[in-house]
Amino acid sequence: MAIDNSLSKPLDPNNPLTTVTIQNSIKLNSTNYLSWKTQIKSILIGYDLFKFIDGTHPCQPKIIITNDTTSINPAYQTWLRQDKLLFGALVGTISQNLILLILRCTTLAETLTILANTYARHSILGSETRRTKTHIPDPYGIEIGNLTKIPSGFVETWGLNIHVINIRGVEDRMGCTEYRCDLYNVINEENGTPLSPNYDGGLLCCYDRTKSRLKDGFIGIERNLYLQYTVKWVYMNSLIVLVNVYIFDVSDIWKRSRNSTRISSKHNYQVEYQVKSCRATGSANDKCIDVENVSLDMPFGGYLVYGVAHQHAGGTSSALYGKDGRSLCSSIPVYGTGEEAGNENGYIVGMSTCYSKPGTKKISKGETLILESNYSSIKQHTGVMGLFYILVAETLA
Repeated sequence: MAIDNSLSKPLDPNNPLTTVTIQNSIKLNSTNYLSWKTQIKSILIGYDLFKFIDGTHPCQPKIIITNDTTSINPAYQTWLRQDKLLFGALVGTISQNLILLILRCTTLAETLTILANTYARHSILGSETRRTKTHIPDPYGIEIGNLTKIPSGFVETWGLNIHVINIRGVEDRMGCTEYRCDLYNVINEENGTPLSPNYDGGLLCCYDRTKSRLKDGFIGIERNLYLQYTVKWVYMNSLIVLVNVYIFDVSDIWKRSRNSTRISSKHNYQVEYQVKSCRATGSANDKCIDVENVSLDMPFGGYLVYGVAHQHAGGTSSALYGKDGRSLCSSIPVYGTGEEAGNENGYIVGMSTCYSKPGTKKISKGETLILESNYSSIKQHTGVMGLFYILVAETLA
């Protein structure tokens, strides 16, 4: 990102607007949202402009009244002009066929919300799903292919964005799968932006074709790998009760909007976070458990049908609670104990799930839920996730 110049504001010449141009950027398409989002977020934070989307620098009232005189608020005009400059820069990082999605957006925050709702909500599932129950019980179902819900000019497609890491011969298996930057010899993001000195590992250090450090003398042979997915579906009929899919992120930096029930209006999903060693922080105890939690408001109510968490190696448990502290679902990881596929020692190979009896766990519209994610902190973990998936039916079967 380059600062081309400063555009002085006639209303406040001592506080210029920032005109930005994002160069050599990752172009957003239907498969690279996380990489694109990470790039945009880093740039905005670096230039102290992230406040335009995290809720800390809201738009000021358009009109002010002073001594019975009504006038346009200069602070509103300043905010609007800067937001439009950022919006224009952002448009240049989006593939042309996706521009239709944001044509009616009026602010940068609204634009990012639309894109997040379109691409970020897709499932992030790991190898632990091999031993995790994922079926949806009768008579519930997730609707796809409803032409009335597809924007004009678009078609609905299915896609898989597969992230595979080859750990053969690596110096540190766990460090490799946790994307430790020193093992990957990465000091810049994919677009060339220098990494923060406090960023020890995660998705920013594991983009396409990066390689983890190998053991001395290791020479691997080339081989082909094949992945197979089985998708089951039924045709829509009047007996199917539709469910809404919600994905919560414990690393979400969330701010409640005034008079708003839109779940994503002030959300900033980090996707990953770091667990510091309890010994390094001086908080060593018998358990050494890192506990992260976040409160999130539900935009719509209904009945819990299914729930499951997503964690990485080092995870010990995750739970979702209602406003009154009642347990909605607890999800516990299953660790492998062998060497065969699906039972790899030290890795999470499954997560326990919750299948609620119909009508037993109701979530009210606007209710504040609490998500908790627990990791062992005996040693440091980088690039970990604390996601929780739930299926909610607005009506009973």
